[in-house]
Parts: sequence; structure tokens; C-alpha cells
Amino acid sequence: MNTPEPASTGHFIRRIIEDDLKTGKTGGRVVTRFPPEPNGPPHIGHAKSIGMNFGLAAEFGGVCHLRFDDTNPSTEDVEYVDAFQRDIRWLGFDWGQNLFYASDYYERLYTYAVELIKKGKAYVCELNTGEFKEYRGVPTRPGKESPGRTRLVEENLDIFARMRAGEFDEGRYVLRARIDMASPNLHLRDPVIYRIKKEVHHRTGAVWCIYPMYDFAHCLSDSIEKITHSICTLEFEVHRPLYDWILDALEVYHPRQIEFARLNLSYTIMSKRKLQQLVEGKQVAGWDDPRLPTLAGLRRRGYTPAAIRDFCERIGITKFNSLTDVALLEHCIRDELNKTASRVMAVLNPLRVVIDNYPEDQEEFFDAVNNPEDPTMGSRKVPFSRVIYIERDDFREQPPKKFFRLAPGQEVRLRYACYITCTSVVKDDKTGEIVELHCTYDPASRGGASPDGRKVRGTIHWVSARHAVQAEVRLYDRLFLHENPAEAEGNDFLRHLNPNSLQVVTGFLEPGLVSVNPWDRVQFERLGYFCADGVDSKPGQPVFNRIVTLKDSWGKIEKGSAG
Repeated sequence: MNTPEPASTGHFIRRIIEDDLKTGKTGGRVVTRFPPEPNGPPHIGHAKSIGMNFGLAAEFGGVCHLRFDDTNPSTEDVEYVDAFQRDIRWLGFDWGQNLFYASDYYERLYTYAVELIKKGKAYVCELNTGEFKEYRGVPTRPGKESPGRTRLVEENLDIFARMRAGEFDEGRYVLRARIDMASPNLHLRDPVIYRIKKEVHHRTGAVWCIYPMYDFAHCLSDSIEKITHSICTLEFEVHRPLYDWILDALEVYHPRQIEFARLNLSYTIMSKRKLQQLVEGKQVAGWDDPRLPTLAGLRRRGYTPAAIRDFCERIGITKFNSLTDVALLEHCIRDELNKTASRVMAVLNPLRVVIDNYPEDQEEFFDAVNNPEDPTMGSRKVPFSRVIYIERDDFREQPPKKFFRLAPGQEVRLRYACYITCTSVVKDDKTGEIVELHCTYDPASRGGASPDGRKVRGTIHWVSARHAVQAEVRLYDRLFLHENPAEAEGNDFLRHLNPNSLQVVTGFLEPGLVSVNPWDRVQFERLGYFCADGVDSKPGQPVFNRIVTLKDSWGKIEKGSAG
């Protein structure tokens, strides 16, 4: 699991920027960028990069650009552009006037490609996909030169211009950089820098039918924007020599590229391709399904921007790949909501209880603390009557040792209300299931007082049946049973889906929750933290999503049962 660096030292990227400023290497400037491809919505891995890039820029008095690397119209959509902008703002960051797109630079990138051709450093290649792979070779064996590698500059310029004009079908030609077919780095074996794609782009429409490859557009967009610190994830470290070659060949401004380890989260899939497979296969309800690590999903589940920022800060920035325990993310939201969420009572697996010595027509209200961590949140009145609901798990007809909740002849405290003792049990004649309990209460214990100084070890929550609000409650859990589903044996990640990742129940809630606002977060006492669903809740009809349980019960699961 990932071990954060000590907070006092700061991470290595911060130290690099500090050194660059001290030595004057960047002329006192700090310009970072967050460069997503708009081919899927942002997830918590993006949140780590967002927080780092925007945070470092703010810390050193610089700016952070938001730039969409939109070079593949086949997979990109304005829906994802909007999603990134919405979620970056939700996290608490803003790019101001610094919103850019790689497509802003298409004409300039085309000119750069022409310049490489004129310098004899790029050529048109007609190899098909199979031939290209064969000619490329493998790391232990040099590749073979394409027949187009010796084509004259004038001919390359002519064909490239005709490619732009739409004269050729997709796959007929590509433009390749002329570097080194014997390089041990496959990215330097004459990589493709332009290809024909006759698809409509979400910004430029049908103006272009050739598009730059990501590697070509990415490093040159950084150069055009005069980025000082181009921060990438570790998988781009092997691409850096190609970026250096392109920038040096064109003799343009050269940003400093720094790589860091991406976020890998346990019991979670982070691959956009695999997440899309879950969405399209309907294993989840959409990109905002609360079981997904997308920011839309986490927001709908009830996670807060502050908790996500806290999590990203705690895991730190490192140079080595590791698996971060999702329990840390869950701890961060618990830590925040423990201080800020109101406590309420709800019963999700109800068992009816009749208090025989309480008058049928009587009701009263007891004071209940809203949050013991914050006295300024005050208290509320909760109604009490002769018939209540308790959690079925809070009763045992034959209790084991040290079971301090309700049992025949056993006394418990009803939170905020009174002491009750179970006197009898009613069962279904056919199934034998317990359907009702009968109890008596001690009038001297009203308000939770301790009559006669006696102590009751068990305290349980409850809801008055007469006043209860019924609501749909969605009990979300981790989507996968395997700690690292992406690396599971056989690489069939779908085989490790958790069949109990969502259970829907009807809950009986305190009446005050009927007027809860969408996105409000509360603690159902003894059950967990919940959020009023911001999509499906209606006035007077809230739907609650479980954000997280009160404790990490997964820590008790044996490794053998999680595989």
C-alpha cells in the first residue's frame, strides 16, 4: 500500500519547483497545466492531478491551464468536456481565462509537421497496420525501415497536403517522424505523428480530416503555452525522449517534464476503457453510479470536495507505483462528516415493538443532540409513541454472551427516550419469523434518565411508528471483491464484481427527514453516513445513499474470501 511522504518535507515535485525558482531557471514563472483527453468523465485519479497542478500553481503564485488534448474525434465528446469543467470547479479549483484546447493549435501543429518534412525529419508512410507492426520490430530486435522513408521531401509535402485536402481514405497514409528504427525505445522507431480520420470533431467540425497524434500535439501544446512544469504520470516517462526529440527538432520552447505515480485504488477499477465497459454492459447505472470512482459517482454517493482533497493530500506524490487502500478515502469522509453531519435516527431492517404500558393515544417529544462534536448545532425534538420500530439485529431471542441489546427479560435504553424491557415475542405461525415484540417501559426513565441509579449497558436507536417517514435507502458497498481487480488472475475483472454492492431497502426515518434537501448529508446513528440523492430525491420523498459505514468492516474480511 502507498505510504505518504512526511508532510514536513513536501513532495519531490514541490522541491523541483522551489529549486527552479531559486536558480532562476524559469524566470520566476510557474505555469502548470491539467491536460485531460475528453474521452470519458473525470475520476478520483484525475482529482489527484487536478489538485496537484492547480495547487502548486496557486502555492507559487503561478497559473494553471486547463487544456483539453482533443486529438481523437472518434472517442471524444463535448459531454466529457463539460464534465471536466463542472467537476474541477466542484473540487474548488478554477482556471480563470486559461482554458485551451489542442484543437486551438491545429493549424500551427500542421505547420510544425510541414517544417519537419522540410528538414527531412518526417515522411509519409503507406504501410498498413499489420505491416507497420512487423516493420517496427521488438525491443530486442531492430525494426526495418519503411519504403516511404527514402521518399523525397517534395513528394512528402505533396502527399501530406493532399492528405489534408481529403483526397485519401483512412489508413492509406500516415506521417511519421524519422528518428531511429534501431532504438531500444519503441516510441522512437519512427512514430506516427499524423493520421487520416474523416470524422467530425466536436469543436472544429469537418474542417480537418487529418489529426495529430497525442504525443505530437501534447508536447507542442505545452511548448506553445510556455508551460514551465509539465507534470505527467509515470507511463509517460518512456515518451519523454520522443517529446524531447520533437521539441529539439523544431527548435521551440522546451518545458520541463516531471513524472509521478498515478493513483491506483484498491477494490476499484481506474481504467477508462474498463469503466466504460461497466457502463455499457449495465453492470452499473451510468457514469454517475455511486459505486464508480468517477467524480460524478463520488459526488452522488455523498463524498465532499474537501474529503477528496484531503485524501489526495494524505496519499502524497511519489515516483513509484503502488496500491492505495480505499479505506483511507473512506476514513477521510468519515473524519469530515463526524464533525459536520447531523445525527438522526433511522431503522433500515425494522422490527415492530409495542410498549404495552404506554398509553395508546399518548405521544411526547424528547430532546436529541444534533452533533455531540459541535454543540453549536443544537438539538431537535423526536416524537415517541406506544409503537416503535427498532433494528431487527438489536434483538436476539436467545442472546449470546455479552449481547447487551434487547432480549427476553433484558432491559435496554432507547436513545434519548426511556428504558424498556422485553416481555414477550410474537411469531408468524407459518414461518416462525419474529414479527413483533411486546415490552414495558419504566416511566421514571423518561428522557434517558437512570432511575434508582441502575445501569443499563445497551443503548439502541428507534423510530416512532406513528411518525415515521418511509424512504428508499440504497446501501452501496465496494464494487469489487478483489483487492486489485485490474491485476486479478486471468485479468477478467468482471468476474470479481461484488453481487452485494447495492442493496435497496425501505427505511423508517425520523419525521424531520421528510424535508431534507438534496445533497444533505446525515449520520443515521449506529448505521453510517448517508446523503440525500441529488438526482432521485423529490420534495417530501427523499432517497438516501449510504456514503460509508461508521467503521471499516472490510478490515475483518479474510484475504481468502476477497479473492
